[in-house]
Formats: sequence, structure tokens, C-alpha cells
Amino acid sequence: YYLYSLYVHNFIFSMCTILPMQSEDVLRKGSGTLCEALLMVEAYRLHILCPNKQVDPTESFHNGHLLESETYIGGHVECIEAGVFRADIPVKFNMVPSALQQLIDHVDRDLTFAIETEHGMQRSDIVNYDEVKQTIIESLELMRDTPSRTEPPRIYHLDVGAMYPNIILTNRLQPSAIVSPSDCAACEFNRAENDCKRRMTWTWRGEYLPATSAEYNSVKRQLTMNERFPVTENNGKKYGGASAPGAVTMKSFSELSEKVQADKIKQRLQTYSNRVYRKSKITEVKEKEDTVCMRENPFYVNTVRSFRDRRYDYKLLTKQWKAKKVDAEKRGDGLLKRQAEDMEILMDSLQLAHKCILNSFYGYVMRKGARWRSMEMAGIVTHTGAQLITQARELVEQVGRPLELDTDGIWCVLPSSFPENFKFITKDKKKVSIEYPCAMLNADVHERYTNTQYQDLISKDDKSKHYDTHSECSIYFELDGPYKAMILPASPEEGRLLKKKYVVFNMDGSIAELKGFELKRRGELELVKIFQSQVFDQFLVGSTLQDSYDAVGAVGNRWLDILDSQGEGVPDEEMLELISERKTISKTLDDYGARKATSLTTAIRLADFLGAEMVKDKGLNCNLILARFPRNAPVTDRAIPVVIFSADDAIRTHFLRKWLKEPSLDCSDFRDIVDWDYYKERLSRSLQKIITVPAGMQSIVNPCPRVEHPPWLKKLLNEKLGKSKQMSISSLFKPAMTKTSVGK
Repeated sequence: YYLYSLYVHNFIFSMCTILPMQSEDVLRKGSGTLCEALLMVEAYRLHILCPNKQVDPTESFHNGHLLESETYIGGHVECIEAGVFRADIPVKFNMVPSALQQLIDHVDRDLTFAIETEHGMQRSDIVNYDEVKQTIIESLELMRDTPSRTEPPRIYHLDVGAMYPNIILTNRLQPSAIVSPSDCAACEFNRAENDCKRRMTWTWRGEYLPATSAEYNSVKRQLTMNERFPVTENNGKKYGGASAPGAVTMKSFSELSEKVQADKIKQRLQTYSNRVYRKSKITEVKEKEDTVCMRENPFYVNTVRSFRDRRYDYKLLTKQWKAKKVDAEKRGDGLLKRQAEDMEILMDSLQLAHKCILNSFYGYVMRKGARWRSMEMAGIVTHTGAQLITQARELVEQVGRPLELDTDGIWCVLPSSFPENFKFITKDKKKVSIEYPCAMLNADVHERYTNTQYQDLISKDDKSKHYDTHSECSIYFELDGPYKAMILPASPEEGRLLKKKYVVFNMDGSIAELKGFELKRRGELELVKIFQSQVFDQFLVGSTLQDSYDAVGAVGNRWLDILDSQGEGVPDEEMLELISERKTISKTLDDYGARKATSLTTAIRLADFLGAEMVKDKGLNCNLILARFPRNAPVTDRAIPVVIFSADDAIRTHFLRKWLKEPSLDCSDFRDIVDWDYYKERLSRSLQKIITVPAGMQSIVNPCPRVEHPPWLKKLLNEKLGKSKQMSISSLFKPAMTKTSVGK
């Protein structure tokens, strides 16, 4: 209740101040539904007709082929490196001199942009401009002249603030603004001098059947003329006395509903394609270009802008109340501190509520059945965002090392000698702080992504409308950090890295961000979750990579010892808790039919043990362990409920022997029943991802020798660390002397 009252209650209250709904409805509905409710209220207020809910056609075609599905390529996420990166352990950098020279050439551009565009001041008002500029140039020149260096890194997160909403605002994107040539042909503003058509690209991906339109028509004719289909009347209910409950009647193709007709054609075409073309579908990725109207009524864009600006206001108020709280603490004013603390929580919940809705404006346009729906708009937003991050990555990897790409930012390490924070002083003694990594990226982004065609309606009369054209770009990188450490796990599979999985530590040793690990998931093995909760802090131990991996290896080896000894010295209840997994069944047991899963097996055995009444409802929570019996049976057949070990000896023995099909099984100690090899394998997989494979990739000897490296990593380490190395054939030759080179 404490956590609910601290975090959840205020958030729900804040959502209710935005949306025209009671708290129960806000909790029950998804973000897309909430977003649509808000848009409809705004449309009503502005006297704009709401479109009907979007209905997908039963059949769509692409170049004469029947489409199975179509969508757009979303944001790009990529893990580039794996291992331990700490601010106090030197890292090798191989920078590109030409890129550093380009930064030197653009220092004036970047600093002027930061002063005039970001801070709204004049460069001529800065009294120490030349001094700051010279400091940055000298740092960059030193790096250019010695591009290969080993030095402590600075760990940063360069992310674009509210990226998708700002891409929408910069390009005046809204579903109704995606127009076709026929729309433009009928428009009164369709003249070149108006410059109101902005061309933007996106990436389409479709899956379609290989059969041609002629083959489609042939199959359809065959179904129409020759075949009849069994149909259960009215889902088995009696209707008008025409058919008995559940009666099956035969109908011709033309008597079927449009959706059923489309399904029958698709099934028949899939069978035909498999037989004739040896494949059931073809996947195609294609870059498309669409036109965005710059003069469409900006209702959608203005709604996004008002939400973004309000969120920024609440974020600023959160910071102000936080500063007041700190000030009250210093002065010892308990009353003011309590007031500031309450206001900080309130303002933070309001900005989070606005963030939730703000981020839904992009996702909503692809929601099934949305009133304002546009695949083209969603594709343009993600394509622009992916391009922006990819181009920023190209610069970062020439002056540092990118570690992980998110949809809206880059985790990276830059050399500690790279220019960072600077303060400009104005003529009236005011100080202006800039972050150089952001300045260089933002100037580049605005040069490439500014919309010079943005138009606003300024006046209208009975005969004409007058628009003002200006440049617009609200896309800015923000700098988070520097951080103390970042840990990125690795996949045991060759050539594959794990996306969206990392731990980041603040300078004070606290965890700033933990993403993607089992520790945060429900239903994961308790043993793995506790191991992860203990291991991450150990990455901060010592002063070298070897010290760090030795510390985390000791944690891993301790847990391996527990499993190798089958929990010797660990109380029974605690050991059962460590190896148990909690699974929730969302439907009733009957709804799953003949499906196989450890949770379903556990539920069936709970019904056998406790009675069917105990498991009849939805949402059953199953706490289970894996047994080594029946021998050679799949994992799904070896799950047993933990609660059986709380039963009397006779009952426990009866049911365990029945389930495990071992009539003479000794059931006095659960350790004799548990499949310890299964749990060792589960733990070993986690150890490989977090400790052993990253250690190998950073040329550190395996700190957990019982967990073997995969073959590809063994080969890589032999090449790196082995004394006998195979020579490259290129090292045996040198460039041939030509007549030209001899003459020179």
C-alpha cells in the first residue's frame, strides 16, 4: 500500500485531470483508448468532425499478389559491444583524424548554434567566446594528432528528448495530412509557389502469397462454381426455428460472409502456392515516399504540442520544488520541506501522466480501429528517428565507442580528454552552460532535419486564406551522465548481442538504470533473480577488469557450489523457494485444451491434489519445481507443485509416485527428486550471459571454469591469447614494385 500511495495513486489522479474519465476507467483502458478519448474531446472543442473507426479491408493486394500482412519498419535497436565499462578503468580508443578535423572546422557553427538557437542569446554578447573556442580546438587537435590512445572513458547517454513527438511537431505530421496525388489535384493551393507538399520517406514491409492475380481469380472461380462448405448455424444456437442448436448446414461460396470468403480463398491459395512455388509467402521490404500537407488543419499537431509544452512546464516545476526541498533541508525547516516534498511528487506525477499520453500519439495512429489511423505517418516517424540515430552513431563511433543504440538515443563512451562542459559569460555577467557533445550533434541534426516548409494560417476571409512559412525543428539531443559504470551482457551464440539489456551505475554506486534482466520479471527462477541481485554491485569492485571479473566470478562460483552440493547446508524451505518458479495461467484450464506447458501440468496436478474446484477460475498462480522423473520425459511433463511438499508423508508419497511414475520412489527428501542438472543449466546460461562470455570478449580468463565457453569463443581466445598463432597469408607478401614506383 505504501508503494501504491507513493507512486501509483498520484499518477492515476494526474491522468484523471487530463482525461474525461473516472479513475476506474483510466486504470481499465489502454493508452490508445485514452489517447483517442482525449483527441475526441479536443476535436469537439474545436468543432472538428471525428472520423469513423478505421476498418481494414478483407483483402488487399500488392503488385497483383494477395497480401497476408503489411506494416512499416520500426525504430532501430542494436547492441554494439558487451562487457564491463567503468569510468576508472582505461579503454582503448581508435579515433578517426578526419572526423576530429571536421569537428574543428565546425566549432564556430556548433557553438553559435548552442548560444543563439538553444539559449536564445547573441554570440556578440559573450565576452569569453574566443577563450572557450580555443580550449575546445586545442583539445580536439591533441586528439587528432594522437587518435589511438588508452585513457579512462566517460560513459554517456545521448538521447533525443521526446523524439517521436518532436518529429511529429517538426514535420507537421498528422494522419489527415498524408495526402495522395488526387487529393492535391483537387486542392485550391496546388501551385508550386505555395511549397506546401513535403515529401518524406518510410520503409514498408509486406508479406504476400506468390500466386498471381490470374491464379487468384482462377481459385476464386473454382470455389464459387464447384464447392459447398459446412457452416454451424448461429454458433450452435437455435434461430427462428430454422435449425436445431449446433446444426451444420452446407452453403455455397456466395452464401458465405465476406470475411469467410476471404479466409477460404487465402487457405486455398496458400495450399496452391506451397505446391506450385514451394513457398507459402514472400516478404518484401520497400522504401516508399508520401506527401505531407503543410496546410492541413493542425488540430492533431497542436494537441501534441500543447501536451509536450505542458509536460516541460511540469518537469521544470518538479526541479524547482526539488531545489526548494533541498534548501529547506539545509535550513532545517521541516514544514517547508514536507510541503516541497509533496509538491515535487505531485508535479512529477503530472509530468509522467503527460509523458504517457504524449508517447501514445505516435503509437495510436497504428492502433487497430483507431479513428485517426495512418500507417504512412507511423512509418515516417520511425524512419526519420532511425536515420537520425544512425547518423549520430556514425559521428560518435569516429570520436569514441558506441555501446548500445536505443530507438531514441545512444549509450557510448568518449575519451576523458574529449571536450565536455563549458560556461560562457555574457556582458551583464550571466553564465550560460553548454555541453559540447550535445552542441556538435544538435547543430548537425538541425542542418539536416529542419523543416523549411512549415506553414501556419495567419488570416482568412471569404475569398482567400493567408499562410506564413517558417523553419521548424524541435529535435534536440540531451546529455545524461557521466556514469560510473555500464555492464552489457553477451549472447552465447556467435555474432549475436543482447539488445535492451544493461545495467548502469551512478557515480555514487547506485543503480541508475537496469533493463531487460530476469531480476525485473515475474515468473522467473528465484535462484537466477537472487544471483543477479547479488552480482551487479560486484562489477564495481577492484581497480582493473581482472579484479572486477574475479569478484563477480566468486558470486557465480558460490551459486554453482550450492547446486553442485544439492543445497547442502541450506534449509529445506529456503532451497525450495530458490529453485521454484511462479507461473500464472491467464485463462481457465479448459480453455487451453491439449496444449503443453509446465504451468498447465502443475495446474492439472493441483486439481488432482486439491480438487477441481481450486483451479476452476482464471488467473491461477502456480508455484512449481522440475523433477528428474519420469525418466526421459519432456520438461513439461516433469513439473510438480511445491505445495505437495507441505502435505502429510502418506499423501505426499502417494501423489509423487503417481505423477512421477516411480512406484518405489523415496519421497522423504525433495533433493532426491529435483532435476539438479536442469537448474545448473539455467544458472549456467545466466552466468554465460553476464560473466563468462563478456569476460572472454574482453580477453579475461574465464572466472567460472565450470561454465564452459561456447566453441566460437574458445577459438577466438586461442587466436588472441595463444602463443602459437596462425599467420595471415597477407603477412607473407608485400606490394609489388611497379615501373611507376621505381621511377619515383
